[in-house]
Amino acid sequence: MLATANLYDSIDMQTSRREFLKLASVVPAGFLGLRHALAKVQSLEDAQTVLGALEPDPYGLLMLPRGFHYRVFSQVGEEMDDGLLVPGLHDGMAAFPGPNGRTILVRNHEMSAGSYPGGGAFGWTFERLGRLDPDRVYDPGHGRPPLGGTTTVVFNTDTQQVEKQFLSLAGTVRNCAGGPTPWNTWISCEETQQRANERFEKDHGYNFEVPVTTDIGLADPIPLTAMGRFTHEAVAVDPRTSIVYQTEDDDDGLIYRFLPREPERLHSGGKLQALSVIGRPSCDMRNWMDVAGLAIEPRKLRDVAWIDLEDIQSPANDLRHRGFEAGAARFARAEGMWYGRRAVYWACTSGGRNRKGQVWRYVPSQFEGQANEKTAPGQLELFLEPNDRRLVENCDNLTVAPWGDLILTEDGPKEQFVVGVRPDGTIYQLGKNMANHSEIAGPTFSPDGTTLFLNIQHMGISLAVTGPWPTATD
Repeated sequence: MLATANLYDSIDMQTSRREFLKLASVVPAGFLGLRHALAKVQSLEDAQTVLGALEPDPYGLLMLPRGFHYRVFSQVGEEMDDGLLVPGLHDGMAAFPGPNGRTILVRNHEMSAGSYPGGGAFGWTFERLGRLDPDRVYDPGHGRPPLGGTTTVVFNTDTQQVEKQFLSLAGTVRNCAGGPTPWNTWISCEETQQRANERFEKDHGYNFEVPVTTDIGLADPIPLTAMGRFTHEAVAVDPRTSIVYQTEDDDDGLIYRFLPREPERLHSGGKLQALSVIGRPSCDMRNWMDVAGLAIEPRKLRDVAWIDLEDIQSPANDLRHRGFEAGAARFARAEGMWYGRRAVYWACTSGGRNRKGQVWRYVPSQFEGQANEKTAPGQLELFLEPNDRRLVENCDNLTVAPWGDLILTEDGPKEQFVVGVRPDGTIYQLGKNMANHSEIAGPTFSPDGTTLFLNIQHMGISLAVTGPWPTATD
C-alpha cells in the first residue's frame, strides 16, 4: 500500500526535452552488424527517448518524458464495489470500450498458492468469502479458494477516475497475462501446472474467458480445456480468423495455436497445435550462447508449419517436451503476446545470447488454419534481440500502441523500464520505475488513445499515463 495520497495527483515533469538519439535499427546482416550498431551506445545517458528524455519524478515513483502525467489508481487492499478487496500482484490487463465513453479494464492478479491471504480479495481470515456465489468460484480449495483471478475496473478517461471496480474471476491460480478477444472478452491465463491435492480441489493450468461488462459479478469459471493444460502466459487473437495464439512461460516452452471449432465460441472446443519451422524440425530459437545450435538471425523470415498435439491435458506436465520431439520449435520463456499491425508479437523474456530477451513477430498465412495453408505458409521473424541491458532487459508484457510502435515492459533483476520499439527496430525509453525493482506489467491503451495503463506488480498499484502521444500511423 502506498503511504502518500499525493500519488493520486497528476504529475507534470518539468525539465527540458532532449533531442532523441536513434539507438539501433536492428536490421543488420546477422549478429556482427548488430554488435557494431550497439557499440555506439555508451551509457544510459545516450538512451534518450523519441518522446523526450525521462525526467525525475518528485514522488519517486515513475519517470516519464516532459509533458506526461501519471495517476495512481486501484491499489491492493482497497475495498471494491462488491465489498471485496483489490487483490495484489497486478499483472496483465487489457482495455475495452464501455458505455458512455468509459474504458473497461480487465486485470489479472498473479497470486500463487503461497500468496499471503492479506493480499487477496477475501481478507486475512477469508472473512469476506461469504460475499461470493460459491458456484462462481472455480476451485473452492477445501474452504479456502486460491487467491488468483481477475478484477474489472470501470475508468473515466475524461476525469481520470475509477467509477467502479469488482472481482470478475475467482478461484484460479497465478493469473499472469492473457489477452483481449475481438468479440470483447478477456482470456485470463493460469501460469501453473498445479494438480489437485490436499490444498486444491481441481487441476490448474488453464485459460478462462471473462466477459467485459460494467455489471458487478463473477464470470462463469469454465476452464478452456481444449486450449491445453500447460504453463500458460498470454494469448493473442487474429480478428480475421478468430485463431488464438498462446505463449508458454518455460525455459523450453512452445508457441501454440488454437483453432476453435466455432469462431468466437472457445468453449465449443477445437484443435491445439504447436509452431514448427519448415526445414528445421525441433529448432532451438533461444540463441543461448551455452547451447549448441545454429544462430537465429534477426529480421530473416522463416516459413512456419503447425503440428497437431495429442494428450493436451498433459497429466505428466510434458506437453512441451512431446511437442519438441515431434518437431515443434523451442523458445525461452515466451511471455507477453499481442496482435497488431496484422501480425502477432510476443516477448521471450530470457531469449538471446545474453538471455536478456527477444521479441518475435509472426505474420499469419492468407490461408491460416485452412487446408491450403501450405501453399503460402505463415512467416516468423526474430524482430528484436538487442543483447544489451541498456536497451531492453528481460521484456515481459507488451502491446501495440495506437501509432504502431511496440510498447514493452521489463521484468529484469534491476531497474525496470517501459520501452518503445518502432517498426524499424528503433528503441526508446518511455518510463522508468523509480520506486523499486518490481516489474512493470499490463501495458494497454484506452480505446480513445488518451491513456496508457500500467501496473507495478509488487506494489499492487495501477497507473494511468497521459500526455502528448504520437499521431497514429498507417
